[in-house]
Amino acid sequence: ANNADISYAEQALAKSQDADVRSFATMVRADHQGVNRAATALVTRLKVTPVDNQLSFDLRDDAETKRLRLRDLEGFAFDSAYAANEVSYHRTVLDAIDKALIPSARNAELRALLIEVRPAVAAHLGHAEQLAAGKTRRR
Repeated sequence: ANNADISYAEQALAKSQDADVRSFATMVRADHQGVNRAATALVTRLKVTPVDNQLSFDLRDDAETKRLRLRDLEGFAFDSAYAANEVSYHRTVLDAIDKALIPSARNAELRALLIEVRPAVAAHLGHAEQLAAGKTRRR
């Protein structure tokens, strides 16, 4: 999930000239890279190997489809589609955290990490909703 949003953010930074979009993408990329570092440190310390599951496959495949769709857009069309995608993405991830990841986490440290990052995902959703609201029509 983190890698998908990092790739969306990098796409936005490469394509968008909008200051709000670039600021949001910069924040999202940095935050998700931080979560990746924390998760990597945890699995290294626990000496476990993460295994893909249906949720990770679905997120990966959906991300590729969305990146391809965003690739062909420019300017306002890109900015508004990127913002809308960020709302959808963060809703999906927040739902997965609440309904699948936290409830199924058997390791206390993993559960704690998920609980710790949940507020940031929720904050990203709120920020994405504000960004999307501002990109629904041209100024």
